[in-house]
Amino acid sequence: MTTPRTTPAPAATATATATATATATATATGNGSWAPRLGSAAGARALEAARLIADRATSPPRVRAAIELAARQTSFPGSVHWDPVSLAQGDTGQALLCAQLHRCFPAEGWDRAGHTHLASAVTALERRGGAGPSLSGGLSGLAFCAAVLGEGRGYRRLRQVLDAPIAAASLSGAAALRGRSGVPVSTFDLISGLSGIATHLLPAGPDRPAHPALAQVLRALVGLARPDGSPPAWYTPAALLHDEEQARAYPLGNLNCGLAHGIPGPLALLALAARSGVEVEGLEAAVRGLAGWLLAHRADDAAGPNWPAVVPLVDGGPGLREGRAGFATRSAWCYGSPGIARALWLAGSALGDDGLCGTAVRAMEAVYRRPVSERHIDSPTFCHGVAGLLQVTLRFADDTGLPVFTEAAAGLTEQILAHVDPARPMGIATLEPSGNRVDQPGFLDGAAGVALVLLAAATDREPVWDRAVALS
Repeated sequence: MTTPRTTPAPAATATATATATATATATATGNGSWAPRLGSAAGARALEAARLIADRATSPPRVRAAIELAARQTSFPGSVHWDPVSLAQGDTGQALLCAQLHRCFPAEGWDRAGHTHLASAVTALERRGGAGPSLSGGLSGLAFCAAVLGEGRGYRRLRQVLDAPIAAASLSGAAALRGRSGVPVSTFDLISGLSGIATHLLPAGPDRPAHPALAQVLRALVGLARPDGSPPAWYTPAALLHDEEQARAYPLGNLNCGLAHGIPGPLALLALAARSGVEVEGLEAAVRGLAGWLLAHRADDAAGPNWPAVVPLVDGGPGLREGRAGFATRSAWCYGSPGIARALWLAGSALGDDGLCGTAVRAMEAVYRRPVSERHIDSPTFCHGVAGLLQVTLRFADDTGLPVFTEAAAGLTEQILAHVDPARPMGIATLEPSGNRVDQPGFLDGAAGVALVLLAAATDREPVWDRAVALS
């Protein structure tokens, strides 16, 4: 593991100075008005591609055909499956795309298209008799989408019906987590756990109240971040890792560093809560403690700040201790510097800590310095692909106004546009690690997510949907 510098280099000092001004502005005024980050020609091509992909990804017959095709194409049939209720891979995600299209083009009827997909998700939910509370695949994602599609006013009856089981599951999950040590990541992460559910529970604006269950969830996550244990309470023992391969690789367990499944997710959520003015005892201390843990477990390379996917646990004689940080992972939203940098930026903004914000900016600058081949994000899609990195970049561009992010956004957009193929069913395909192309229509790892990010890059409508991925 490479520890952070104690004395910044001149370039780092200049970045920190620029970031300090940007931080103060962002903290005082919020994001302000969203602006496209592409030149007119590139913006026109990105918008054309977004509309091509969106037209196909929101057409129910085309989506059904793509679902059947993807099932035959994929090398990961256990992961590539369609669930209408799911935000990640289901009609809820397509409805979220329609919601943003309606924000961009309010006269074109995209709210009605969104209603069709939302109704499909609700019908599937009723047929199965319910679903889990998660944001990615369950009730919280459906309620989040209904709020965005209804612009905070519509679908009130649906949101009321969903609210009771979400609140009950939130309180139950918070109670089960309180005081525990050694837990599966699914209890606290963004994808399946309390952090994802809480992104839906956060107040939707400065004049909106927080959900009554939010405080209990935050207290549970603050407790999980307590600094009085070694290893930290949120470590995952081998028996609770998500598959046998992980258990073999980490026989004593590990600490997950990915925004999607690890501790950066709770950090981002707690920071967003603090920025929203939610008051819970120990909240700011938890934000500072988790940010400090991430800073202490960097795995820097020649380009600059970087992080591993996990930190292994080793025999501490007696007990367990944190081992040496592993090799740096991909540069994606789900794992790697971009997701972690965004969590650190949110933490720095919440705390008024220019040093944290400066580290976040330097981590992103390091991502852009790495050759494309060393980022290990060949797919154009969101979760572990180029679209996710572009959305993180767009948020930094909006928050800081620094040219490095606008320049990077242009290059990343070109990477995505190079994958657009009107001959494919969705206009773009997921690229699996083997190079296998899969025509996935969904949000998190498919066409809908790409269209959403291209709209964010090319239009002046803020991408409010990205709260679902803890970026705003």
